[in-house]
Amino acid sequence: MAEFTSSRNKNLTASAYEAVFMGLAPDGGLYVPENIPSLKIEEVLNDTYSDMAKRVLKGMLPSFTDEEISKSADEAYLYHFDSKDVAPLVKTGEAYTLELFHGETCAFKDVALSILPRLMTRARKALGKEDKILILTATSGDTGSAAMNGFRDVEGTGIITFFPDGGVSDIQKAQMTKMQGDNLLACAVKGNFDDCQTMVKNMFSNLVPPSGIRLSSANSINIARLAPQITYYYWAYARLVKDHDLAIGKKIDFVVPTGNFGDILAGFYAKCMGLPIGKLICASNANNVLTDFIKTGVYDRKREFKKTISPSMDILISSNLERLLYLAEGKDDKKVEAHMKSLKETGEYKVSDCALSFIQENFIGYSFDDDEAKAQIRKVYEKENYLIDPHTAVAFCAMEAYKNEHKDSVCVVLSTASPYKFSDTVMDALEIQKPQDAFERISVLENKTNVKAPKMIEKLKDGKMIHKDVIEVKDAFDYVLGKAEKICKA
Repeated sequence: MAEFTSSRNKNLTASAYEAVFMGLAPDGGLYVPENIPSLKIEEVLNDTYSDMAKRVLKGMLPSFTDEEISKSADEAYLYHFDSKDVAPLVKTGEAYTLELFHGETCAFKDVALSILPRLMTRARKALGKEDKILILTATSGDTGSAAMNGFRDVEGTGIITFFPDGGVSDIQKAQMTKMQGDNLLACAVKGNFDDCQTMVKNMFSNLVPPSGIRLSSANSINIARLAPQITYYYWAYARLVKDHDLAIGKKIDFVVPTGNFGDILAGFYAKCMGLPIGKLICASNANNVLTDFIKTGVYDRKREFKKTISPSMDILISSNLERLLYLAEGKDDKKVEAHMKSLKETGEYKVSDCALSFIQENFIGYSFDDDEAKAQIRKVYEKENYLIDPHTAVAFCAMEAYKNEHKDSVCVVLSTASPYKFSDTVMDALEIQKPQDAFERISVLENKTNVKAPKMIEKLKDGKMIHKDVIEVKDAFDYVLGKAEKICKA
């Protein structure tokens, strides 16, 4: 059954099972739903997080059976988060903050990557595939550890995570390089995140894996990574209604720190499904390619790549934007294909006037530099006694800018990571003298702020670094071919 099509070629169709199992369409396009389902907030208002996820995923992945969806959601959300709410909503000053960092690697990627391996293995079984699955993932910081944790010891799978050498925080690196599991590998790449992402995409198009092994992805280019993220938009709205007297039907605005455009695109899918959302506010750091795009309709990656204090957003090629382009250009796959070809060959593309109007109707973009983000960390702590990480700080900056122009807006800020994953930056912002050792910094920050670090991060201190590989981009194919069979037989 054709439930998905490639964003670049409508003739390349797939069932939900096939889209999840393959990750990327054969032409390099992203799988987009033929039809976006509808789901009224009233239908899920009293659900637990797990039950809400079941309804969202059944609509987005229709070929999966109710039992497959139900078991996957319960296995993911009943046991792997330190809050029974999975994503608590807390009032913070002029906005509400949706805390998405209560999973086992303390970042929002856990919400989707706790369920993705379960969906993928069930898709594999339903399709009658005997091939083992080799997951290749590029990470700007958080996806890597969450993917490794999700796929750890999952039968019939192996995973290799590539991260930019020197381009992630100390804690992010420790989470990846210290993680145990016979089917796991983490490898540093001499380059930035865009180099890692382009390298992985190139492998999907051109690498022939060993016999009996099939490549797939845990990045948000896989629809089973993206679809679960829709749930927490519904969850935030439900919590506002149940706990904060929001009138059902009132539109709310979401502020999303984003680089690869997956997290915010999930919000747009929620809006398309019927959730009362006004604006999706795209918060960027100094790598402001998305801000410029939303303002002008011109996507131009030909600019200086800047290393910032919010490394998970240090991205110039936002993969998931392609799914938005498909809708904005009226599902014209040829236009999307032309845009992607132009981006690859010239470094830029320009959308149609109709597409730009569509995008601006739904999104607004802001960007802020490191100094502004640090000032926001300090401000939020001093005013609210609430600690935020540098990515969430960029979102708080955007929230303030938006509310200056829309004073009656009900804003929900997506808080994407624990501040303790970035203790170095947080201590700089609070002007706290910091030790050189990352784990000593955590102890000092706890004592100075009375905000407890997650237990998952504290446990890292005693871990041993296992994954020490560092490669050049040009050596990636040989690296994967040399490791594939070993980690996939685990």
